[in-house]
Amino acid sequence: MNLKLTVLGLFLTTIAMAQEGNTFNIDAQLRARGEYNNGAFTPRAQGERSAFYVSDRARISLGYQRNHLEMKISAQHTGVWGQDNISARAGRVALNEAWAKVLFGQGFFAQVGRQQLSYDDERILGSCDWDMAGNWHDALRLGYDGEQTNLHAILAFNQNTENVRGRYYDATMPYKSMQALWFHQGFYQKNIQMSLLVMNLGREGGTEDNGKTRYMQTFGTHLTYKIDKKTEVSGSFYIQTGKEPSGTKVSAFMVAAQGSYEVMREWKVRLGYDYLSGNDGRNVNQHSFNPLYGTHHNFYGAMDYFTGPVPLGLQDLHAGTSATIRQITSDFELFVPFKASFDYHYLFSAEKFKEMKRSLGHEFDFKLSCSPMRDLTLSAGYSFMLGTESMDIVKGGNHKSWQDWAWLSLNISPRIFSTKW
Repeated sequence: MNLKLTVLGLFLTTIAMAQEGNTFNIDAQLRARGEYNNGAFTPRAQGERSAFYVSDRARISLGYQRNHLEMKISAQHTGVWGQDNISARAGRVALNEAWAKVLFGQGFFAQVGRQQLSYDDERILGSCDWDMAGNWHDALRLGYDGEQTNLHAILAFNQNTENVRGRYYDATMPYKSMQALWFHQGFYQKNIQMSLLVMNLGREGGTEDNGKTRYMQTFGTHLTYKIDKKTEVSGSFYIQTGKEPSGTKVSAFMVAAQGSYEVMREWKVRLGYDYLSGNDGRNVNQHSFNPLYGTHHNFYGAMDYFTGPVPLGLQDLHAGTSATIRQITSDFELFVPFKASFDYHYLFSAEKFKEMKRSLGHEFDFKLSCSPMRDLTLSAGYSFMLGTESMDIVKGGNHKSWQDWAWLSLNISPRIFSTKW
């Protein structure tokens, strides 16, 4: 009997030793954002009343890590205050992440399941965290992550259900299939960084009885160069070819360049220019560049007028500044640092329509944020657009009506439990 107990004890001890290095975390997030919308997302027409609402996100995430295995499951509820009945039984709870990652050693890995795809400046693929729901993809990701070299292959194939017959897909997700390859290389201690992206998207066209998958390719590069401790420049260039789901041929491109300079500690200024090709009306091909699944809120103005393909294309000349304010006077030190930013966008079309002028308008964006305590962030913003008659043609609304937008956000993101064994 004692021998059996001794053997059992040794067996349990061996299992415990083999399982050393386990980490388990529970993270929570509650975000509430009140918005005053008097012309955001789309310009308002003359006489249209403004809107006000409060949206929120409640998210709980479970993370596990052990030697060569990582897992994460994250569920969230998103909605608008008052959207559900006081005793509603059905809600909008969804899994925004549910993946497992196997590490093979020497930097090689395989990650499968629902996951966020965030690359470079998130212009083409991004988490879109500003949106309450965010972006996710059901995919298999194979790759290598080294000190200065990264190579990822992404494979995805979507269907509505476990089909008995047929492969028609009615676009619950924005694509039926995706194959992508991303390569990143750092040079000179990462002062120069270069990324290459190649993506092939299969999108469904036609009807269930006569459906056909057509493919569009996006390929390009993102570059950053840190000239010195204060100066950095970056640029992006992407080309799109292939076909739209309707069968229309695609021939589009975009180019962007930006530079930033640190005037003094925690105060930066930046200047940039973006060009997205558009249709000129002289042929039937699709020349409007599609920014796909990036974090569009980061580009072309915070009021989000241009988050998808723009028929006439878009040019954006933008400038801005950001600073962290820690001290008001030499006698008064703030305990809570404030971060403030201002951005200006001069927007104009890439192509002209009849006698329409290219100028679309001027957008001004202000943002202020602070963290008065650990895991809690308060932020607020205000934007206004001075549109033109051409903006009325492109986006609708009435440029003579005042267009502005204000928001106030509370974000609480604590790690509520963490253990190692």
